Amino acid sequence: MWQSLGRVWRAKDLRRRLLITLLILAIYRIGAVIPVPGVNASMLQSLAAKSPVVGLLNTFSGGALFNFSIFSMSIYPYVTASIIVQLLQMGVITQWEDWSKEGETGRAKLTQWTRYLTILLGLVQSSALTFSFSRQLGPGFIVDPSIWTYILIALTLTAGTTFLMWLGEQITDKGVGNGISVIIFLSILSRLETVIPQIYTNWFYAHPDQLFLNIIKVIVMMLGVLILVVFVVFVQQGVRRIPVQYTQKQVGQKVYSGQSTFIPIKVNAAGVIPVIFATSVLFFPTIIAQFFRGNHVADWIISTLSPTSTVFIVAEMVLIVGFTFFYTLIQINPSQLAEQMQKNGGYILGVRPGKATEDYLIRIMNRLSLVGGIFLAVVSAVPYLFMGVTGLSGVAFYFGGTSLLIVIGVALDTVRQLEGLVLQRSYKGFIR
Repeated sequence: MWQSLGRVWRAKDLRRRLLITLLILAIYRIGAVIPVPGVNASMLQSLAAKSPVVGLLNTFSGGALFNFSIFSMSIYPYVTASIIVQLLQMGVITQWEDWSKEGETGRAKLTQWTRYLTILLGLVQSSALTFSFSRQLGPGFIVDPSIWTYILIALTLTAGTTFLMWLGEQITDKGVGNGISVIIFLSILSRLETVIPQIYTNWFYAHPDQLFLNIIKVIVMMLGVLILVVFVVFVQQGVRRIPVQYTQKQVGQKVYSGQSTFIPIKVNAAGVIPVIFATSVLFFPTIIAQFFRGNHVADWIISTLSPTSTVFIVAEMVLIVGFTFFYTLIQINPSQLAEQMQKNGGYILGVRPGKATEDYLIRIMNRLSLVGGIFLAVVSAVPYLFMGVTGLSGVAFYFGGTSLLIVIGVALDTVRQLEGLVLQRSYKGFIR
């Protein structure tokens, strides 16, 4: 692996990609500590124990929320906008559905609409956060509580999110990995520094007479995390290979002999996207409800959709399974795949070309999506089980569930992309 990394660094274009990615991530971390003007951000620390939603949002923003920095909302308005655009192009808005079938040109148009929607959602969410924090923390949070100060804060937060969206797109186009996922990945890792103090405070400092028992707890916890990591990697790397036979064909004066190959379909083809989508969808009504805190309905939404509530846990698991089916169909179009196979003289052994092949692929994808969706849903629920057993609410979200899925999924995807870039240059890859 280290030899492969050395070869990547010696390749000029790959080195440039790595440097661009590192530079953008450094810019992101610097922006995470630049505070929004007109706000006393130190008062936000008191919300850590009162609001699980705020604590979890702070985790996914890499600590930017409690700093009330220009990147406080992280990339989530863009993620929410992407969900809305993808849902609306599934037969709701005919024009968007047509664009989705036009290749690169159509995708560029949909991307532009996603950006517009991101700005709109950014304005809504930034206003909701500012008003909610102002009402919860009282006088002093907003230094000069005038309408112009609120407008300035909302515009600053929206501009920060828009800039972060652009940085993510630059990583995807010119760097390594999926930019949005890499930013979330770094946000989670940047908060790991708070894990050890939490463990020490809750176990060792609070119970100094139970030193041996606390050490055993830490060892068992680390073993559990290791087993969970192995399980996640095993499922994430799982692939169903569908055998395909291509018939002999003649193109001009050349005759191409038939060959056997396979279509690889991952058990979890959707990756960590369903988890990110489900979390964003559940957070959105809570953020809007912050506008009307004190109202009976708004308070009910906030309490019901708390990350530790049973409703939130069940809803998250259901949404993850649903989004897994949805996103897998977007990633792998069975109709288009069957059509391409038929045009190139390929067929699945024992299955007729055309409609029968499409139906067969849909059945396989549905089974894999069900397994993959249940896997994501179960792993996402691990922190709540961990929290109930250990009482470490903060640590639970780092060592299990959503955070672990994102970290492992993004790491595997990034290594896989580097592997592909290395193999294109006839180098030995990372994976042995």
